Amino acid sequence: MKKKTLVMGASPNPARYSNKAIHKLLYYNHPVVAIGARPDKVEEVVIETGQIAFKGIDTVTLYLNEERQHPLEDYILSLHPKRIIFNPGAENESLKIKAEKQGIECVEACTLVMLTIGDY
Repeated sequence: MKKKTLVMGASPNPARYSNKAIHKLLYYNHPVVAIGARPDKVEEVVIETGQIAFKGIDTVTLYLNEERQHPLEDYILSLHPKRIIFNPGAENESLKIKAEKQGIECVEACTLVMLTIGDY
């Protein structure tokens, strides 16, 4: 099943894990949208900079530290994702508690590993 994924903290830098995640999500044919610090592009995925009202988001995968997530928590929850993945370094207990209260699955894991082992 293909899961539309929002990559938050997206970067055009190929050395960044968010960039690698975009490539791997596309490789596994998951629809991808992205938000980053600056407008850019990774393959055909446009990196947006605002709080876009994306529809049909299954998964939000976070590549932002907790401090950078705080002003975005309400936005993330407003997307009503089924799941939030807190990649290493992106753990955020307050967002996790809020999300779980809304019935959103929260996973502390690496998106790249999940895709590689078929557990996405």
